[in-house]
Amino acid sequence: MSRILVVDDEPAISWSLRERLVDEGHAVDVAASAEAALETCARFPPDAMLLDVRLPGRDGLTALPDLQSLAPAARIVVMTAFGDLDTAVRALKAGAFDYLVKPFDLERAAEVVGRALADAPQGTPSEQPAAMPGPGPRIIGTSPPMQDVFKQIALVAATDLPVLITGPTGTGKDLAARAIHAHGPRRDRPFLITSLAALAPSVIESELFGHVRGAFTGAIADRQGLFELAAGGTVFLDEIGEAPPDIQVKLLRVLEQHEITRVGSAMPQRVDVRVIAATNRDLPAAIAAGGFRGDLYHRLNVFPITMPPLAARLTDLPALVAAFVAQCPAPRPVVTAGFLDAVRARPWPGNVRELEHAVAYACVVARGSALQPEHLPPGMAGDEAAAGGTNDGVKRAVRAWVADHWPAASTDAGNLHERLVDLVESELVEEALARVAGNRTAAARFLGVDRATLRARLGR
Repeated sequence: MSRILVVDDEPAISWSLRERLVDEGHAVDVAASAEAALETCARFPPDAMLLDVRLPGRDGLTALPDLQSLAPAARIVVMTAFGDLDTAVRALKAGAFDYLVKPFDLERAAEVVGRALADAPQGTPSEQPAAMPGPGPRIIGTSPPMQDVFKQIALVAATDLPVLITGPTGTGKDLAARAIHAHGPRRDRPFLITSLAALAPSVIESELFGHVRGAFTGAIADRQGLFELAAGGTVFLDEIGEAPPDIQVKLLRVLEQHEITRVGSAMPQRVDVRVIAATNRDLPAAIAAGGFRGDLYHRLNVFPITMPPLAARLTDLPALVAAFVAQCPAPRPVVTAGFLDAVRARPWPGNVRELEHAVAYACVVARGSALQPEHLPPGMAGDEAAAGGTNDGVKRAVRAWVADHWPAASTDAGNLHERLVDLVESELVEEALARVAGNRTAAARFLGVDRATLRARLGR
């Protein structure tokens, strides 16, 4: 039996967590404030702790180091209803094992506590709370996929590991790279970015590694490349999948030997930089096709981060729209419910970047009046046809299914309705859960059913 302390000032949450964890066979105590938790630790040394951030009096994150000193063996899981990148960084840098964003499933909480209990303590907690990093780029989102991204950024920022950020165009890979740099130990050193897709093949080597005078026509003086200019800082290589084969070899040397050689020189130079790369290409497929080096991929992919498409984080739409409206020149328009509904109905193949441009367009067209659906830019070619085509596709699929499953004789009893509804409902539930990273509470809300109904559906 493990001892677990729940620290939360909301009685319903504390009761629910205690009931769930007691069912798991644990001994559970609760505290409604950080001060009460410190007193409880003296008589009830916990093996794990669920700690809310917003508490009456002292908040959970500032109390975390003191709780660690009283219960050094306890793994602490932070809970918050306001999950953002700064919270993730503060929690993990202060020594939290993990963090949960409210509302969360009790099953999810029990799973995290189970992992915390299975994880042995590693070293002595720091005596002082970690300093909050300076303000960095703002990545907007509270959806489960973005919480995973925040957690990954918080974990890897404090290290010097190479990072490979993947995801579709327009998902914010550059913001993730900037956030890693801004929350890391190199934050006071340069952060330099280049897009390999935007550079002509003939100048990529010189741009990255520099050249010496006379190396080629027009090289009238020595010139530092990106890796030298970023000394002590971070180099962000966007569109790494477009790197020519000869550049891939030289990048591999940077990662393995921490050396570069200027164009026209035979003398290698040591460089001290962190490398973050990004791509929207399928690099394993490119490796199989011979277009990308496998050894370079594995050196870059030490810590992978995948940015989710906008379709996988639709709960972030209101916050994203509000943030983009705030960037518009005054007078800033009010966002109507109809406008948000129209935004939700669009496919957004260009993801967050396309949404940002669409909101900027709408602000100009609205001229300070409330944003309405008609203020959005005209749909991309084929949007209307695609919308109609979706319904047509459903009709065709149903007709084909019925044709394949129609009873062989008119006297045969059939259950087509039950079978088709069961099939469609299963697909709908699976898709909803996939879009919210398995969060059953969120899936039930979007489906318009209560959690008991969803649980029953999953049970079947």
